Amino acid sequence: MNRVIGITGGIASGKSMVSSYLKELGFTVIDADAAARKVVEPGQNAYKQIISAFGSSILLSDGTIDRPLMGSIIFNDQEKRKTLNSIVHPAVRAWMIERKEEAFAAGEQTVFMDIPLLYESNLTHMVDAAVLVYVPYDIQLERLIKRNNFTKEEALSRINAQLPIEEKLALSDAVIHNEGTREQSKKQVRELLKKWGIIGEEKLQD
Repeated sequence: MNRVIGITGGIASGKSMVSSYLKELGFTVIDADAAARKVVEPGQNAYKQIISAFGSSILLSDGTIDRPLMGSIIFNDQEKRKTLNSIVHPAVRAWMIERKEEAFAAGEQTVFMDIPLLYESNLTHMVDAAVLVYVPYDIQLERLIKRNNFTKEEALSRINAQLPIEEKLALSDAVIHNEGTREQSKKQVRELLKKWGIIGEEKLQD
């Protein structure tokens, strides 16, 4: 039976590390952020709609969208964020579904979708189960400040633009606690995959 498992988490919770490890284990991981970059490349329909909505001032000299500038606009304006999401999300969903169908056609039985805004964007219908990569709020804030060289206020604006991670905890089918070491997180991933019958006993010893 084919299965799609969603990987989600709060910003700076370590979701990318978990997704990278799943790739190391040989699984297809379809990344919503990668999809979001693909669908806004020059010439794409979503790209044209964004220029129409936000103007050419958001473009870099090579014609691509200035992502940091776009981020600073939408993270501080809920209506503009909604406008951008209404353009990008349908295109992202279509791209991800196409990749999923390709993987299943190639004989894979389990595909993972890395979707940061799984709950915020009401995308749970795209997955059969959801795994949350979790760290407590204070660690999330500390890691984001360090990773992006943000001020506390900048980091808080990013975190507060998402559903609180504690609420995501209650909505998820399984949790990877990522406040410890990388190896501790990887062990939890292997144990969960074994529990769900996705990998065999031998992988637990890796």
